[in-house]
Amino acid sequence: MNSLQVLFIKEFRESWRSFKFVWIPLVFLLLGVSDPLMNYFMEDILQAVGNMPEGFQMLFPELKPLDLLMASTGQFQLIGVIVLIAVYIGTISRERSSGTATLIYIRPVSSTSLFISKWSVAALVAVLSAVLGYAGSIYYTSVLYGSISAQAAIAMIATYAIWLLFVMSLTVALSAAFSTGVAATIAIIVIPLGGMIDSLIGSFWSISPWKLVNYGVLLVGDKGLNDYYWKTLAVTICLTIICIVAGIWATRYNRSRTKV
Repeated sequence: MNSLQVLFIKEFRESWRSFKFVWIPLVFLLLGVSDPLMNYFMEDILQAVGNMPEGFQMLFPELKPLDLLMASTGQFQLIGVIVLIAVYIGTISRERSSGTATLIYIRPVSSTSLFISKWSVAALVAVLSAVLGYAGSIYYTSVLYGSISAQAAIAMIATYAIWLLFVMSLTVALSAAFSTGVAATIAIIVIPLGGMIDSLIGSFWSISPWKLVNYGVLLVGDKGLNDYYWKTLAVTICLTIICIVAGIWATRYNRSRTKV
């Protein structure tokens, strides 16, 4: 068994014992089912709450499956991504600051294996969470609002999974390069704030990793795959690879500076 397998099993067991494979996917599941259920039963909820003026009526817009999936995706981007960043931003930096990493540095383990093992487990948790979250959203959206093409749903989930691979690559790379506090600050600025900036002034450009998520959801609306989708997908994959390479280099650099 090589060092990468050993480290991967170690990281997998630690994530399993800390219930990250349970509670993070459950967070995404709750986010995914909340919008279809809340919107469908909103009128009943308001009537049950009462205290409405006599003759009061509220008109609710007629929602389509695409609207609900957009809303669920917004929840993933707003809350789910921040949860993932908060959990994994210290995956390397905390071990380095506490001195635990020294126990690994003295062993014949490559920096590449060390980084890839931590990134792969973080990516696995993220992708599993996205699949479960979208499964809940798609199920209740199909039951309450209309059917969704299985092919389009798979393409949407796969697209979002690629986006999460980029997010986790950047997060773990920042953890490898900086202290936890600095890494968290940069990650929050680059990922969630970058998405907000793209939503506000993103009409001036068509290719950006932050647009990949919306392009993926639009596949459900029979928009089809356009050139912008493929170019954005290619850019996101390239940036993911760059983050992984940079993370491996940062791991090796900080390892060389550690006195053992």
